[in-house]
Amino acid sequence: IFVQRGRFVENTTPCYIEQSFLRAHSIMSSKLHKEIPIHWSEGRAVIKAEITADSIDHGVTEAPYERRFSPYEFNGGTVVAVSGTDFAVIAGDTRLSSGFEILSRNVSKLHKLTEKCVFASSGCKTDVDQLRSVLDIKMKVYAHNHRKPMSTTSVAQMLGNTLYYRRFFPYYAFNVLAGVDKDGKGAVYSYDAIGSFERTPLAGTGSGQAFIVPLLDNVITLKNRTDERPPLTSDEVVEILKDAFVTAGERDIYTGDSVEISVINSEGIHTQTFALKAD
Repeated sequence: IFVQRGRFVENTTPCYIEQSFLRAHSIMSSKLHKEIPIHWSEGRAVIKAEITADSIDHGVTEAPYERRFSPYEFNGGTVVAVSGTDFAVIAGDTRLSSGFEILSRNVSKLHKLTEKCVFASSGCKTDVDQLRSVLDIKMKVYAHNHRKPMSTTSVAQMLGNTLYYRRFFPYYAFNVLAGVDKDGKGAVYSYDAIGSFERTPLAGTGSGQAFIVPLLDNVITLKNRTDERPPLTSDEVVEILKDAFVTAGERDIYTGDSVEISVINSEGIHTQTFALKAD
């Protein structure tokens, strides 16, 4: 039985058959009866598709997998800053990672904005680079308009505004700012992803934050301790940060290779590098 011009007839030569009608009829019938048409050497046949609730489809026919794209990449790293009476110390490791791969062992997480202010950031390397470029442009515009560099407190506010401007698609960057204010005192600012910030005695963020910050709370700010301790010098803070990064590197695979430490005071910025483990 074949279909010709919408009618069922017998013994009709195939040249007069409306093939589209026949194909549509077979497809519709297979869908209604859960049959899948197949073609083999002896003609046309169908197989019954048995679908149960317990079957695993693997995304082939019934339920394709949901695939998502993320614009962010976590490249690891740890940054820390400590403020003193007339100085500030900021440090960051130099390892750049992606998953379980080390992409580079010599990538600085510190970025100088002025002669009295340094910005440090970890997280997504591309977002960090973009944020640095935006801050550099704003710093140059301010310097041209006011004929002077921006103060540390103004830089802190500008960074907060820049992050808040991107609050609906934030920079995937964990930021710390350190410098010396107009009175010559050390200043450290801690930020969240959308620009909320506060001035704190110390700040740490990144993949090794959970290992370093409790140590610094105990040694530097003396949280929950009653013993007296005189103010630390910049050299003492540098040595403490070296030990802190060695400690974090023992547990955090994204922190390592070396740590870059900058001391900021009224005389300028002095930077040194201390080697960490490379595995």
